[in-house]
Amino acid sequence: MASVINEPNGRRTIQLSRGEDERRPKVRLGKVSKRDAQAIKRHVEAILRAQASGEAVPIATAHWAGTLRGTLRNRLERAGLIDAPHRPESPTVADFINGYIESRTDVRPNTRRNMQQAARSLIAHVGDKRLADVSEADAEGFRVAMTAEGLSEGTIRRRLKRARQYFTAALKRRLIETNPFADVRCGHWATRERFHYVTRDEAEAVLSACPDAEWRLIFVLARYGGLRCPSEILRLTWGDVDWQRERITVRSTKTAHQQDGGVREVPLFPELARALGDAFEQAEAGATYCVTRYRDAATNLRTQLRRICKRAGVAPWPKIWQNCRATRETELAQDFPIHVVCRWLGNSSQVANRHYLQVTAEHFEKAVLHGGADLCRNASQRPETPQAAEGGNRHFPGISKTTQPLAKARGCADYPQGESNPCLQDENLIS
Repeated sequence: MASVINEPNGRRTIQLSRGEDERRPKVRLGKVSKRDAQAIKRHVEAILRAQASGEAVPIATAHWAGTLRGTLRNRLERAGLIDAPHRPESPTVADFINGYIESRTDVRPNTRRNMQQAARSLIAHVGDKRLADVSEADAEGFRVAMTAEGLSEGTIRRRLKRARQYFTAALKRRLIETNPFADVRCGHWATRERFHYVTRDEAEAVLSACPDAEWRLIFVLARYGGLRCPSEILRLTWGDVDWQRERITVRSTKTAHQQDGGVREVPLFPELARALGDAFEQAEAGATYCVTRYRDAATNLRTQLRRICKRAGVAPWPKIWQNCRATRETELAQDFPIHVVCRWLGNSSQVANRHYLQVTAEHFEKAVLHGGADLCRNASQRPETPQAAEGGNRHFPGISKTTQPLAKARGCADYPQGESNPCLQDENLIS
């Protein structure tokens, strides 16, 4: 009545035999073990016997069929072995997603806009399809289509993550059997090419070009306080500045859902104290907010800062506000434990490592200089280069190429050649 066929590609299929029916339909099982295939075959044969005799399906088989979900159930339904349950008609992708977004009254306005943007992109791709008709091929095609549009990998992954969210919601409502976006790559993505370390020289040049104390405060809070711009900077009040304890209280809408309510304390760093002091002296009596000019969250501070950078003769860097925050986190991580730094900036160590912390030129220079002592101690054990064997060069005669960077760092070039040069008195630096 039924037999298991082993396919050449490792998959298994059950072939049915219904008396005089010559079609011999098949039910594909995919890659399953031999034991599982035989178990399914026994249930299928029990169903076929019940259909042929008109008797009830055995209780064990009926229970097994009732617990089936997904692809195997759909294939057994198409083969006429089990009845399809009554399901409400699947809504269109557009109707469901738009309704779902409207129902999310718990999200912030910016999140809602991002959800709507991803929804428009997905709806444009799948057209007027119903939820149940969207396949895994459609999901992969959505990624390909966005790539063809020239969107960045980060944008593509964010929209795919939203698409997965919409279909997960449909799955929970039992409108679909499987999520076609379940296996699509949509994890976090950090574009390292857009990282930029805002040096203190660049920061001071930008501060000199700021038009007034309020703009200097905005930039200092981002670069030296690590505050998010504009959300955290615009919410900062004079009551949040504790001059006596030398701390400021920062309130974040982005992390307001967390256990701490999005409230954290940041040290009143010297750069912050100066900028806040200047702004406080110029603030009107009874002013509530530290920054009074830009109270609309939709204000485009990015464009204005780019103008200030150009006025200062500094090339505007990518992600102009986030890189200020990332630079400060990188600076602080050199002097404080990472859990302390993350507490001050209001993120996690995982997020910091992925999106904020950077490797700078100063890290390489510091490693070379701090490694100088080991270089001196172990110079006799280091293999010499052909140039070193020649006895150095015109800048450091008598000093090997291997140890010339250390010699330069120690100021040996300022000494005349001879016994007065301390490098020549150190036997570990002599070629």
